[in-house]
Amino acid sequence: MSAGDLAAVLVAIASLVAVVVMVFTVTALIGTLRSLRDSLEALRSEAVPAVAEMRRAVARADADLDRVDGLLDTAEVVSTRVDSASRLAHLALSNPLIKMIALAAGTGRAARRLRRGR
Repeated sequence: MSAGDLAAVLVAIASLVAVVVMVFTVTALIGTLRSLRDSLEALRSEAVPAVAEMRRAVARADADLDRVDGLLDTAEVVSTRVDSASRLAHLALSNPLIKMIALAAGTGRAARRLRRGR
C-alpha cells in the first residue's frame, strides 16, 4: 500500500465520519425546527384570541373613559351653577338678614330697657 492509497483511505474515513456527524446534526436540527413550529403554532392559537380580547377590553375602557369624561364635565357645570347660586343667595339674603338680626337685637334691648324701667 502506498502513501497515496493510505491518504485516500484516511480521507474517505474522515469524509464518512463528517457525513455521519452532519446527518446527526441535520436530524437534531429538524427535530428542533419541528418543536419550534409546534411551539409557534400553540403561541399563535393562544395569542390571537388574547389580543382580540385585549382589543375589546381597550374599546370598553375607552367607552367608559368617554362616559366618565362626560360625567366630569356635567359635575363641573353643576358645581359652577351651585357656586353661582350660593353667591347670588349670599348677596340677596345677607343684607336683609343682617338688618333683621340688627332689628331683633335692637328690639330686644329696647324691651329689656322698658322692663327695667317699670
